Amino acid sequence: MENLILPTDLLRYAYKVLTERKFRAVLTIIGISIGPMALVSIISVMQGYSETILQQLTTFGQNTVVLFPEKGYVFTEKDLRLIKSLPEVAKASPFYYVRGSIRQPRGSMEVFIYATDIEVLFEVVSNLEVKEGKIPPPTARTDTLVGYYIAYEKHTNRKIRDVGDVITVEVTEITQQGIRTRRVSLRISGILSRYGGALIVDPDRTIFLPLAAGPTILKQDRWSGIFIVAKDSSVVDSLVNKLEDMYKDYANVVAFIRIARTVNSITSALDFLLFSTSLAAFAVAIAGVAATMITSVMERTREIGVLKALGFTNTDVLLMILTEGFIMSLIGGSVGIIVGALGAHALASAGLTLGGLGVTLKASPKLTPWLISEALGLTVLVGIVGGLFPAYRASKIPPAVALRYE
Repeated sequence: MENLILPTDLLRYAYKVLTERKFRAVLTIIGISIGPMALVSIISVMQGYSETILQQLTTFGQNTVVLFPEKGYVFTEKDLRLIKSLPEVAKASPFYYVRGSIRQPRGSMEVFIYATDIEVLFEVVSNLEVKEGKIPPPTARTDTLVGYYIAYEKHTNRKIRDVGDVITVEVTEITQQGIRTRRVSLRISGILSRYGGALIVDPDRTIFLPLAAGPTILKQDRWSGIFIVAKDSSVVDSLVNKLEDMYKDYANVVAFIRIARTVNSITSALDFLLFSTSLAAFAVAIAGVAATMITSVMERTREIGVLKALGFTNTDVLLMILTEGFIMSLIGGSVGIIVGALGAHALASAGLTLGGLGVTLKASPKLTPWLISEALGLTVLVGIVGGLFPAYRASKIPPAVALRYE
């Protein structure tokens, strides 16, 4: 009657063999850990940033389109009436835009200044909330709605300005004589809740004025662009096509839902590419496991012969060798995932700077259960595949031959 080898016996014996050859086992485990480490660190960071970028793009609303003039084209009331007459358009408002700076306790801070229909703005940039005060009326040209970090100090959240206070803004202007600055005094009518920033508009550092303030307060003689709110996100593509046909190269049409789709498709392609690249590390690990296990089998040929003489079957020997590979891959996978997660947080903490926009994004790596289980599953597969041939070879060694092996 054949002896029954329990799984616990296989695990105990495999662990004993590995501890007897510690240096070789450690080197193999390190090689195995490279695959899951690369997979977890790279994929999680990429997915974290892509998700953040998509969230930032969708803050502008799924039905938002922005029109910017090109080649010196000047938008007029005629353009605005034409755009509003399109069946896909719910609302449209021109806007003026300039940059400026204000004095803060820790020094000067750059701010963005928009003069537009603020009611339309709340539909263009979703989730805007008034924390204190109220939205200035369209006729109040010097009343302003300010972002959170204009009223509160950024690092301490200490309140430094209140509703009703007068704020002095240094506005940058480009004239024929060059760049100059002038001071503008504005009264705070309302303060926005903390928003968290966006790719193109940073509400926390923005001053919003009524549209009438553009030519009078900001001294702008032409619109910087037109905000357009479509009736529904399903008609955005149709609206964009019409605007592109109308203006050709004289206007740049930006639809954030389209950008989000493009970013999503690019990140999906990158996800597959990075996953495929990380598989190379797993392939190298398979070769490492196979080399280690073949060497181990050769060194233990007599030992295997003794085990077979004591009642071990071919299946028992096969499972014994595979268990060694399984234990090494399990340890290597766990180490790789832990190191990869730490590395992902280190990579993500550096931030991603979008040079053209002057914006630095920071995102947490997306360490999902699916990614971790995928990395661990592939690593365990490495141990099984790498140990399969050595295990099969060991199981087929005849006991008599093994016992005579020197």
